[in-house]
Amino acid sequence: MKKLELRMYGFVPYNLSGIQKGIQFGHGVVEYGLEFFNDDKYQDWAKCYKTFIILDGGTSNHSTNRYMEDSSYKGTMEIHKDKLSDNGVQFGTFFEPDLNDMLSAIVFIVDERVFSKDYLEFGDWVLENFGDEIYDINEYSTSSKISNDIKSSNRENDKKLYKRWVEYIGGDRNVFLRDYLSRIKLASN
Repeated sequence: MKKLELRMYGFVPYNLSGIQKGIQFGHGVVEYGLEFFNDDKYQDWAKCYKTFIILDGGTSNHSTNRYMEDSSYKGTMEIHKDKLSDNGVQFGTFFEPDLNDMLSAIVFIVDERVFSKDYLEFGDWVLENFGDEIYDINEYSTSSKISNDIKSSNRENDKKLYKRWVEYIGGDRNVFLRDYLSRIKLASN
């Protein structure tokens, strides 16, 4: 199997200065390394790639008292953490003591099937690989219509086709990350 390019993605709060965002992200990477040092994916990333993608994580409302009692106080950083956890994404976190123990970084490793344009979205993948065999292209206006039709279908062949794409992308976790990260902006100064 081809070796996949890896990047360390992560969220930092929007209201930090540019240099603070980088420092907090770095703290998160160290925590990730401490927890997952023996993980092959981490070792491959650390030895071969070392690329950081720092994303705008929004707000952090981490507070032991409020956070536990009332989920309406969750900031977007805490929501990102929950979504990553719910979708089986391995991540590291850092809580900055000098910022009232705020959740200041969430970091995780992503392979190229999530970020590279070389890996097609589902509808485009269907058209490229099976379009002539399966569909009268004239009845579909976009690859997203094909994608939506197949995903909502109850036909076994359509379910198998979608499952093949999920395997091509690297599994459900990568499908989640492709969709989730596509809506998040890079952190800015």
